Amino acid sequence: MDYQETECFLTLAEELHFGRTAERMMVSQARVSQLTRSLERRVGGRLFERTTRSVRLTDVGERYRERVAPAFQELRDALDEARRATRCIEETLRVGFLCATMVVPEIIRRFRARFPACATELHEVHIADPLGPLRRGEIDVLSHWLPVLEDDLEVGPTMSSEPRTLAVPLGHPLASRESISVEELAEQQVFSPAGNAPQYWWDAQSPPCTPSGKPIRRGQPVATVHEVLSLVAAGQGLAPMVRSTAEFYARPDVAFVPIHDLPNADVALVWRKTGRKPVVAAFAETAETYVQG
Repeated sequence: MDYQETECFLTLAEELHFGRTAERMMVSQARVSQLTRSLERRVGGRLFERTTRSVRLTDVGERYRERVAPAFQELRDALDEARRATRCIEETLRVGFLCATMVVPEIIRRFRARFPACATELHEVHIADPLGPLRRGEIDVLSHWLPVLEDDLEVGPTMSSEPRTLAVPLGHPLASRESISVEELAEQQVFSPAGNAPQYWWDAQSPPCTPSGKPIRRGQPVATVHEVLSLVAAGQGLAPMVRSTAEFYARPDVAFVPIHDLPNADVALVWRKTGRKPVVAAFAETAETYVQG
């Protein structure tokens, strides 16, 4: 299969116009005619009926397009992947994460299998300034709880959706419950954000009021997950979190109780809209492939 002949054939089959085909391929009309004739000689018959006013596929051309188009798309996909791999060879991908999840390491493993020459680094970011490292260029892509509503940042594929839990000190009246309602937080104290965490984002993670409108008291500002859990253990407040927190940050003096009426927390990739490295697109594609199964 000659790549340029096939590209020309499929473009002309779509446009049915030599001039528009030449424009899309950025060649002359004479070159389009030459490539078309060359392919027809290979086939041994006419692929297009041409008149001074119209161009249309012959029956042979239609059948040829049906067979060739999927194969050509696979070839183009393979070429694109090879080009990305070549561009990634000398790059280092710096992946930030807000809280540990099983998803990010697995995506990194799959990414490295596809691009073994691309170095990867994993960096933890803190709830006091979750988006700052991305904006400052300290990391290239960030695994972050949604929502992210920032004009300079782009949200990519959602990688996981986790049930919500409440971190409570061991021995607290709620610690032995199978689950709780967010309405019960109206009688409790939670924490406020330190630093530059967007308020809308913190409100999504730790609601300022219950669905019925009762306020939820907020106490000491917190900067890291470890700080949150230490304060919870000390009886200084409770903390709405996600299920993976209980799995990765388990400690003997904190219990995690499911919250049955808060929506799941979604985790997605986020990157800068400007100055994005090609390696970020390759990583996002790997993540999307993983999510789709």
